[in-house]
Amino acid sequence: MTGKLPRLFVLLLIALGAFLAIPEPALAHAATVGSSPAPGSVVGASPTEVTVTFSETITPVAGRIQVVAPDGERISGLATARGAVLHIPVRTAKRPLGTYLISFRVISADSHPVGGAITFSVGAPSARPEATSTIETDATVRAAVPALRFLGYAGITLVVGPLMFLLFLWPRRRARTGGIRLVRIGLALTVVATLGALGTQAQQGSGAALWQVSAAELGEVATSRFGLLLLARLAILLVLAALLHPLLSEQRRPHESPARQPDESEQPGPHEERSREPGGKRARRTYPQRILILVLGIAALATWPLTGHAIAAPLPAVTVTVGVVHLAAMGIWIGGLITLLGVLLRGTDRRVLRVLLPVWSRWAALSVIWLALAGLVQAAVQVGTPEALVRTGYGRLLLAKLGVLVLVLAAAAVARRLVSRSAAGAGLRRTIGIEVAATAVILAMSAVLVQVDPGRTAGAQAGAVTGNGVSETLTSPLYTLQFNIYPVELGEYNTVHAFLYTPEGKPLPPAEWQISTQLAGQGLEAVKEPLLGLDPPHHALGSISFPLPGTYEIAFTIRVDDLNRATVKTTVTVPPKA
Repeated sequence: MTGKLPRLFVLLLIALGAFLAIPEPALAHAATVGSSPAPGSVVGASPTEVTVTFSETITPVAGRIQVVAPDGERISGLATARGAVLHIPVRTAKRPLGTYLISFRVISADSHPVGGAITFSVGAPSARPEATSTIETDATVRAAVPALRFLGYAGITLVVGPLMFLLFLWPRRRARTGGIRLVRIGLALTVVATLGALGTQAQQGSGAALWQVSAAELGEVATSRFGLLLLARLAILLVLAALLHPLLSEQRRPHESPARQPDESEQPGPHEERSREPGGKRARRTYPQRILILVLGIAALATWPLTGHAIAAPLPAVTVTVGVVHLAAMGIWIGGLITLLGVLLRGTDRRVLRVLLPVWSRWAALSVIWLALAGLVQAAVQVGTPEALVRTGYGRLLLAKLGVLVLVLAAAAVARRLVSRSAAGAGLRRTIGIEVAATAVILAMSAVLVQVDPGRTAGAQAGAVTGNGVSETLTSPLYTLQFNIYPVELGEYNTVHAFLYTPEGKPLPPAEWQISTQLAGQGLEAVKEPLLGLDPPHHALGSISFPLPGTYEIAFTIRVDDLNRATVKTTVTVPPKA
């Protein structure tokens, strides 16, 4: 055992390193599904307000939302959110004609940052303006967030599993120091992870490095829904620590020595705690206290799904409840394994273990059943469709996690057989060591998984608007043409806006508009499409089709009067569907 456990932990460290090397997870669980003015559209006058609509409720990040005018001037006021809609007031720009940029950074319902940019034009398209800053999540924050999640999950397991042993299964004559130490370490890890989550939330929104955070930003986080839930978790943990201290530190009778092992007749049933006072007064006195601990523990566990994917899912009441069950079952199972491996399997009399281990084995089996059922419900809601299991990063990581879980269950089955044979020696310790190492990998995968877009959002992300399109200016001796095509994708619905000017830059109403498209290198004929003249008369609107991916030649043929016409050409590339 002593020779193989270090190798197991080396493998564990390698696995954790592999997870840290996974490409940056998509920290955007809400997708932009629309805006007003529409992405890539051309409007006749500068709006007084622009809106961006998302696939779920969002919270704006102060100072990270702006509307930039064609000349680079920032013209936006204080942004507000109403549900899934971001409202941004704007003032009239000094030079209102041209292309505007909406740059935004918001926090989605599951506490992850969402950033992006959308363009629209007033009068006629122009060169796309640049935002005053480009916001991306800093590398230090990207590394810290899953690490803190892992610490939080580790803390849960070191509180729940050892605590269940101490309250219900601990051998009466075995020193409780090791179990109490595990619980205290678990509480400390959970507090550190919670404080870390509070301390990194602002940087996820601002794009700053891990250490670059102000008191004002921390105050905004603390008063947000996310911050209030984490502060509630800290308060519950403090109350739990106060309640657990006297309960876990019960003094043994003076003549009982931790080192002395019980006689055959002294062995207690591990599932029952013998009263040390006449009439079971101690058990009756601690019963309400244990109920209170159970209720507070459930409330603390609920803060995890309430700040994650579960709260943004289509059935939040179901997914939050299932999330609590999943965390509790995980804590009992993995935390119990750690308690056995780290404390009880060494130094406990074999006769006591013959009583304790079968009871624990039943507890573990029930925990695994509940863990599997909760995981199945979570997967059904979060993945969305069977295709998302293999087509999305979330689904593939979930399958990998399931594969490791199968290996763990195989090791658990071996451990159950060893328990049934009363083989509580090196073979059992080795098997449980494998379970602990593999379940630590599962915790690491879970920490990464919560940072990845759920499979159910794949459709929203695929259909998210980006403001991408083609805007260009073409010239001929007769005229200057400005045009915009949006969104430049396969299909029939690619909108064209065209604006005609004299070579000197004055609006030029033409006698006739026409546009044609031809797929290059395929020997196909050009497809001609009409453009409809609008008011003002130098503006035309139309729609073109891109039936196949590839490079298309776009030709505008414009007759400026009865005798004069000219054709200008350019190319656009249409990507295949993802």
